[in-house]
Amino acid sequence: MHLKHVSDNGFPALKMKITANNHLIRVAWVAALVATTATSPAASPSSAGTAKRPNIVIILGDDLGFADMGCFGGEIKTPNLDSLAQAGVRCTQFYTHASCSPTRSMLLTGVDTHLNGLGNMDEWTAPNQWGVDGYEGYLNNRVATLPQLLKDAGYHTYMAGKWHMGKATNQIPAARGFERDFSLLDGAGSYWDMWNFTAASPKSTFTEDGRYLKKLPRHYYATKTYTDKIIGYIEANRRYGKPFFAYVSHQAPHDPYHLPRDWRYRHVGEYDKGWDLVRKERLKRQIELGIMPAGTQLSERMWFVPDASLLAPASRAILGKKMELYAGMVENMDFHVGRLIAYLKKIGEYDNTIFIVFGDNGAEGTDLFKMIAGTPGTRDFLFASIQWSQNNPNAWGDPHSYVGYGPAWAQVSMTPFSQYKGWLAEGGIRNALIVSGPIVKRPKGSINRGVMHVADIVPTLLEVAGASYPSTVNGQAAPPLRGKSWVRLLAGEEESPRSGQDYLAWEIFGNRAVRQGDWKLRWQYKPYGTEQWEVFNLADDVAERRDLASAQPDKVKALLALWDDYVRANKVILPSRVLSEGMVKKLPDRYPVEEGFPPLIYKRQFIPPTNMLADPKP
Repeated sequence: MHLKHVSDNGFPALKMKITANNHLIRVAWVAALVATTATSPAASPSSAGTAKRPNIVIILGDDLGFADMGCFGGEIKTPNLDSLAQAGVRCTQFYTHASCSPTRSMLLTGVDTHLNGLGNMDEWTAPNQWGVDGYEGYLNNRVATLPQLLKDAGYHTYMAGKWHMGKATNQIPAARGFERDFSLLDGAGSYWDMWNFTAASPKSTFTEDGRYLKKLPRHYYATKTYTDKIIGYIEANRRYGKPFFAYVSHQAPHDPYHLPRDWRYRHVGEYDKGWDLVRKERLKRQIELGIMPAGTQLSERMWFVPDASLLAPASRAILGKKMELYAGMVENMDFHVGRLIAYLKKIGEYDNTIFIVFGDNGAEGTDLFKMIAGTPGTRDFLFASIQWSQNNPNAWGDPHSYVGYGPAWAQVSMTPFSQYKGWLAEGGIRNALIVSGPIVKRPKGSINRGVMHVADIVPTLLEVAGASYPSTVNGQAAPPLRGKSWVRLLAGEEESPRSGQDYLAWEIFGNRAVRQGDWKLRWQYKPYGTEQWEVFNLADDVAERRDLASAQPDKVKALLALWDDYVRANKVILPSRVLSEGMVKKLPDRYPVEEGFPPLIYKRQFIPPTNMLADPKP
């Protein structure tokens, strides 16, 4: 196929010349636009008559849980995100990575983390990974990025929000293909100002259009400002008529839970009943909605999390208030998503816009503030005591306050799965996904259960845009795309982009996992894992309660062969130091959590029959 640009009223068009072998070349039209596969020859943008290529909006929630949105079973009110689900499709077997920057690196490159520079998070790179290709801690120069490829294909490219993939001038969003950006380069920070978390790095770093900011805009609040900027960028270039790619990389609902006062009190007392009841209610709604099949079990409550019914009312209220704030964060983010939707409707672009919505990993169950602040007498503890000192619950949400909701509520966010962010149980890597827009031809509001992965987004969007993946990057052979296009799935022509022989694999912080078909192989450090290979059949055990390794030795062997293949292909180096060091001693011994055990603490006061009551005899 020979591709050539020609001008047509300001839009490039596509001419095709069939090769001499007369082989029939199938041209798939997506939303009346030419699409090519990610491995096809270089393609040009096209138009057919008055048809336009679709705009693309990716909305990323930072640490947003699988079960948080209303359309995935949450009691949190998310009408705008739900409206996208009602107009498109919800996907229930979509995978990311277990932490922030590794997921983002695959989202924007389609390449495995161990090849694209985020083989480990920059903050936790082990000594044996220092200086090794693939472990730079930022997007390296051996990968092409989605915004650059879309920009070359005639798209405007915009970003607002969290970057977390490098701070040097050749690593920031403007250097990696974004035409306009307003970006937080750090992994987290205040929503109100530039304060960061450590004495060594007290201020967060921001860029706007490739320049490092000396200060933030007036009336800055992260979620609102990011939305303002994206709308502004779209508006500024609207007259040119080109399609746009907008990456809205929200900081919310990552801790600290900062939000305006009028968003803090919308769920007062609602979570005082405790995490166990809320988790059961969410699973019930998930089954009613069709997100989970009937008979789905909840995962075990984490062994170190108490039964909320045994806590004193005041304790339940304080812990419930943390979840109230988290719910407010999600609802505030949804409100600002609604502003973007309303704007696109106003300018007539909504119907021609693809929306892709998901969270970047499992919900955050680790006490990050405690981890960062350390112990009394250290410089970081002193810094935290000064700059993050507003710890009265009445001040939670204000500048200089820091609150996260902890492991109990993180498990609620990840209902019905086991564990949460940072780990390779389903609760660390499975996320809610919504796709809507002109490429979705499935019934509106439908649910898909195909196995999907964040690395699929690059080949999908290149196909939609009529762009192609390069054979070389900066004079070197381009690493292979890991993902599979969703175009046929979204068109209703297939149920999954993967066959039963395809597999997915993960490694982060030394923890490992492989999934092929319904089978999952997992190895995790203690105490969250056993430091042995475990095997689960996700078809009937999505909560990963039953390790079948001893009963299925042949399955273990087959999946281990896939793990070895993944290690070789992606040059995986297991870390010499890991995040879980010392954790076994810091947490209680691990025992099974069984509801109602021990009976002693659940036994109610015995009340004898009234007709058997008597006063003492003299």
